[in-house]
Amino acid sequence: MEFLQKVIQLYAERKEWFLDLFAAHVGLALTAAVSAGIIGLLLGIFISEHKKAAGPVLTIANIGYTIPAISLLGMLIPVLGIGDKTAITALTIYGIMPMVRNTYAGITGVGEEVVAAAEGMGSTRFQIMTKIKLPLAAGVIIAGVRNMVVMTISVSAIASFIGAGGLGVAIYRGITIYDSAMTFCGSFLIALLAIVSDLLLGLLERKVKKKTGIKGFFSRKTVTVLPYPAEQRAWHCPHCKKVLMWMEAEEQL
Repeated sequence: MEFLQKVIQLYAERKEWFLDLFAAHVGLALTAAVSAGIIGLLLGIFISEHKKAAGPVLTIANIGYTIPAISLLGMLIPVLGIGDKTAITALTIYGIMPMVRNTYAGITGVGEEVVAAAEGMGSTRFQIMTKIKLPLAAGVIIAGVRNMVVMTISVSAIASFIGAGGLGVAIYRGITIYDSAMTFCGSFLIALLAIVSDLLLGLLERKVKKKTGIKGFFSRKTVTVLPYPAEQRAWHCPHCKKVLMWMEAEEQL
């Protein structure tokens, strides 16, 4: 109880300081997450279209992901110096891996029959990617974004070791002065930020997975399955009216 009172007192007395650290932490994590998201998405699309490059790219991404965060910062300091630039670069490198992996898995998981149907309708590779593969892979890609964002928020705490700011400053200061309440205050805010971000992205992920239709090409309808008088929902072409693929149970929700 005494510890909790001390934590509340710290938040009350140093409210502006914690707000500044929180804002700096959000800025670091957001910049790194956006950078990793864009780079990872483009790399994932590239290796899904050029399968020979998939192995080397995923291997390099895996190697980068296994390097301890503090070690990666140490290797970048001689090149980029200390501060936000080095922290954002390190966080971006860490965030690329889940984005590349999930983008690649989502796109390559799209059924060949759907792609073949789109090709038969005269669709270009760009149209197939933007209107077929990416919409169908969106759920898997957002799951990668969710994982990457939570990880980036957590790892951003080490940015304080190279003078980049963020809530890691409170954690580091609490450790150096043996103040467990200060350490807890910083850790709690990081955990809270990660949990809220995960919940919001989880809602987005569920919404995307429930999305009906494949943008611009196919739509859903209920058809009668013969010889039994039962109904089954299916993806169909709105132009030729042919059933292209029967829907899975979860897609019918």
